[in-house]
Amino acid sequence: MKKLRIAIMAGALVACHVANATLTWSGSVGGAPTGVNLVNFDDLTPGTVNNVLASGPNGSVTVTTTPDAMAVQGTTEKYAAPYLSGGNGTGFGNGDGPDATTYLTSGMNSGSYPNAKVTLTFGSLQQYFGLLWGSVDSYNTLSFYNGNTLVGTLTGSQVLASPTGDQGVNGTVYVNINSTLPFDTVVATSSQYAFEFDNVAYNTTTVPEPTTMIAGALLLLPFGASTLRILRKRTA
Repeated sequence: MKKLRIAIMAGALVACHVANATLTWSGSVGGAPTGVNLVNFDDLTPGTVNNVLASGPNGSVTVTTTPDAMAVQGTTEKYAAPYLSGGNGTGFGNGDGPDATTYLTSGMNSGSYPNAKVTLTFGSLQQYFGLLWGSVDSYNTLSFYNGNTLVGTLTGSQVLASPTGDQGVNGTVYVNINSTLPFDTVVATSSQYAFEFDNVAYNTTTVPEPTTMIAGALLLLPFGASTLRILRKRTA
């Protein structure tokens, strides 16, 4: 069987608005969610979405998109379907291969659409969030809020060592994120086309990662940054 090099990265982020607010994350190609509540967006109609409750298989979240973000299917010159692998779509009703169901794209928040974004709003405070992050790019950004207060952010370049927007199996990563402070809103943005994701998981408490998933750390302080990145190989 062909060996694949998979970069697994974990990290931590201290938000500027709240002292000691920390995000920790890890992700891998073919990885799976560790949270218990799952949403697959399959009940959304492709096109612009505004304050629509997405549900299933056993969770729900309110989805709001600002042009040119939207719920979509397939691949075009502006967005590409995430790629499922390692059986990580099983709990969401997907098989391996390009995502054939509805997923979300952020569009590009510049030019004609400076406010383009996907906003996910939960009915209660959460401390874990997972997502199938498709064709990861360095300019993709996730922002976590508690009300109007920023808890922390995570970018594609923190998830993968060298994100290239690969639309194949090695470009999609399942990312599990824990926060020491609760959040009720997650916002996806991208300064270029595009940030595509599907198969969200969430949990009201943090979910410990398997020890094999923990590979490194990244700490961002309000007035500076220090980094520690460790990459681990996995064969398949």
